[in-house]
Amino acid sequence: MLLRIHQALQPDELAQVRELILGADWADGRITAGSQSGTVKNNRQLPEELPAAQQARHIVSVALARNPMFVTGALPKSVYPPLFNRYGGDANNFGNHIDNAVRTHAATARHVRTDISCTLFLSDPASYDGGELVVQDTYGEQRIKFEAGDLVMYPGTSVHRVEPVTRGERLACFFWIESMVRSDAQRRLLYEMDMAITSLRQKDLERAAQGAAESPEVVRLTGCYHNLLRMWAEV
Repeated sequence: MLLRIHQALQPDELAQVRELILGADWADGRITAGSQSGTVKNNRQLPEELPAAQQARHIVSVALARNPMFVTGALPKSVYPPLFNRYGGDANNFGNHIDNAVRTHAATARHVRTDISCTLFLSDPASYDGGELVVQDTYGEQRIKFEAGDLVMYPGTSVHRVEPVTRGERLACFFWIESMVRSDAQRRLLYEMDMAITSLRQKDLERAAQGAAESPEVVRLTGCYHNLLRMWAEV
């Protein structure tokens, strides 16, 4: 499932993150690359131990934790701490690759299975040319270049790349999620069901304002959702 979350960062949060990372000292992006991706990775990355990276990471993490769309789409069990990259000039692209199946955080030695890959866009798309995130799936290539503050989540099993940036600069935050539900197909079903329940519940709230109780159908569907989650979740 490829899912877009609009304004995962609010404008003030986006401005804070950009201010923090733009003035920091960047390094070669291959510092976190695997054996295959390291051969095609040509960008800059913010070392995660820098204070600016830690502060920016905290802002992103707090924003994601309060976002209901992120929670229902990812069903996160563990999130690899967000990282930041930069494309432009001579370091301007990342060729076709698949993310490592497991990432190990150096500071904590914590392992995260990369069920879901995430990119949070931090640059106005009009400020740079190229730089599309291209994700290959069964429907063909999906070319993604979202507004600053928007997040895209897609299966970690996907072959993907970042096209060369030919003008300007592309800033982004990226990270991985180990989901409570490993299967992408099962997560999609749960997401669609939750969205339908949310819509029906909103109609029930409108009816409740007129004195009616929540419909039994919504109660039963909510029970089905949680029973499926109980069946599939690994916690």
